[in-house]
Amino acid sequence: MDTNHTTDSFGPEVVIVPVIFGCIFFVGIIGNTLVMVVIGKIKSRRSRSTTNIFILNLSIADLSFLLFCVPFQATIYSLPEWIFGAFLCKFVHYFVMVSMLVSIFTLVAMSVDRYIAVVLSKKSPCIRSRRNALIGVCVIWMLSFIFAVPAAQHQILTDHPSAPNSTFCWEIWTERVAKHTYKVTILVTGYLLPLVLITFSDISVNCPWTRLDSDIFSESERLESESTQTVLLVVAAFLICWMPHHIIAMWVEFGQFPLNDASFAFRIISHCLAYGNSCVNPILYAFLSENFRKACKQVFTCCFFYSPPPMEKVVTGAFINTDSFFFESGTSQESQSLGTCL
Repeated sequence: MDTNHTTDSFGPEVVIVPVIFGCIFFVGIIGNTLVMVVIGKIKSRRSRSTTNIFILNLSIADLSFLLFCVPFQATIYSLPEWIFGAFLCKFVHYFVMVSMLVSIFTLVAMSVDRYIAVVLSKKSPCIRSRRNALIGVCVIWMLSFIFAVPAAQHQILTDHPSAPNSTFCWEIWTERVAKHTYKVTILVTGYLLPLVLITFSDISVNCPWTRLDSDIFSESERLESESTQTVLLVVAAFLICWMPHHIIAMWVEFGQFPLNDASFAFRIISHCLAYGNSCVNPILYAFLSENFRKACKQVFTCCFFYSPPPMEKVVTGAFINTDSFFFESGTSQESQSLGTCL
């Protein structure tokens, strides 16, 4: 994703970018670890719900990206050369691609999962099983590992004519057509096509006439509104954060990307936004999801200091549920347990 910026004089980015990456790193580590701990501590059927599995997978991808990529990428702007060797040159850039693909594929799975839960509610118990969700997660990682292979193959540790005694981690392709094909494939499969699928799913979920077999109740509508807002913002955050990266990738491949201070600043912004996406989701959960905040309180504070959550009235036939941080319905007995939070 990156190439080293070589220059005779160091600009403010030498300090600013590592500081921003450092903030992203620490906020993301704390936030995603919190999400994983909350899900892991909930000992109930709700904690094993399909949406929570996808949320957990999203946090794992973000946490892995923060640990294995961000610290190394931060040095690109602060050090005059790549000092981590050929293996990390390939691995870091490979895992940047893997984590990006895992994140967007997981968001697609979450949107499709919500579509099944709301629009096809009568069939959803058969489809939205823990087993199917785990299979989906395995497929997501497998596809991401496969699609990202060319990113590792073409990251080469080499020198530069202006600095023959220094080593740099460059992306080098011998066939221009193959490079164009791969870049377009990543744009389509890792951005445009998921955007279409997510948009279709969300429009279907929010159009009353598409809910052919589900009953709508006022409480469900309120909780669903919270869910929709959170999911849409999580998706929007990903699309906005990664948009500059894809713009630059296409600009470089099919246009004349200028090499000046403005374009360099644009590239820095694109990197900060893309990497910043790995710490955004927990912040959105904390601000937008009442269930997530309740779960945090119940996990990290002794439950004896809190009265049990109120019993929820269950209406026969109502199954407008994603069993997650966002909104849910269930049996009154389950609603009294800690599992209500997720």
